[in-house]
Amino acid sequence: MTSKRFGTRLASVLAPAAAGLALLAATGDAEAFKLDGPPKIAFIYASAAQDGGWDEALEIGRKAVEEQLKLPVAVTENIPEEATKLRAAIDLYVKRGYNIIVGTTYGYSAPIAEAAKAYPNVAFLNASGTTNGANLESFYARTYQGWYLAGIAAADATKSKKIGMIAGFPVGVINWDINSFALGAQSVDPAIQTTAVYTNSWWDPVKEGQVADAILDQNADVIATDLSSVAPLDAAEKRGAKSIGYQLDMSKAAPKGILTSVLFRWDRYLVPTIKSIVDGTWQPKPYGAFEGLESGVVDLAPFGPSVTAETKAKIEAAKQAIIAGKLDPFQGPLFKQDGSQVVAAGAKVDDEALWNMNYFVKGVIGTMPASTNP
Repeated sequence: MTSKRFGTRLASVLAPAAAGLALLAATGDAEAFKLDGPPKIAFIYASAAQDGGWDEALEIGRKAVEEQLKLPVAVTENIPEEATKLRAAIDLYVKRGYNIIVGTTYGYSAPIAEAAKAYPNVAFLNASGTTNGANLESFYARTYQGWYLAGIAAADATKSKKIGMIAGFPVGVINWDINSFALGAQSVDPAIQTTAVYTNSWWDPVKEGQVADAILDQNADVIATDLSSVAPLDAAEKRGAKSIGYQLDMSKAAPKGILTSVLFRWDRYLVPTIKSIVDGTWQPKPYGAFEGLESGVVDLAPFGPSVTAETKAKIEAAKQAIIAGKLDPFQGPLFKQDGSQVVAAGAKVDDEALWNMNYFVKGVIGTMPASTNP
């Protein structure tokens, strides 16, 4: 299941990188990368491409590359996060003349960096990776921006002023989703409480459904999931509650109660980036690509039937403010769950602090356990 690998990816937290994504950064002013020969593109997945979650979101991006750039893209699935097996797959592609190779998981970071050194004429991209170089760029998304908008939708939908979010493990890129969701809701009504529960798993539909029911039993009437399973949405739908999905449009699981889903739109990164490689204008970002609403890499799915025009307008206004830099979900003053101030008025959480986020903000109900590395 992708969620297991998705969790491995997230568990990195990327905390050691002072600038955010990179552990190995390119230095100096680099010239644009030039392909040696006509472009031949390949994607390598750690599990099935049609997995219902992380890989499938990337697979949609791969298909967009084929359709928009009119280039065939090869696919290899089920290559585990093991250096020798990944390297064997890369070596085979290079021998066959492939010169643009896209990895899809954090666990590929070190071996793909070694491959990039061994094959300096091959362009490498890696989703959620931590390594970068003259011919390698890792990429991830500012998911917290989308969750802030989803929080606004939840705030306008709740009647009990209690909403909930189900997540996997307490790592930075999960914690920022929970906190931003809560802050988005509080921007509408500061009295709204957000119950956050970790399942300590990246794929456990039975447990996720049970947790959703438990949160609903506490009078919450909006359930959001930060995982790949639709089980929490199923639970909410059966009880007449509203719900918010993640990674893909989950509206089929909750056609009546869905508010929206926070989406990855990797085509918005992959198509222009691979086009620049083909055109000979690509210059890998030294600290990797970390895009959000401004490029469309993070977005919301179409709204559900209960979302009003007024709510849609409110969300669009916040979206445009974030894109314009006038609004940051983590701008100060920002307070932790215990009431202590973590960000002063006029300041905001920088990228390094985002990756290291290990606290709940005020208004979140739940316990922040010690960070784990599943």
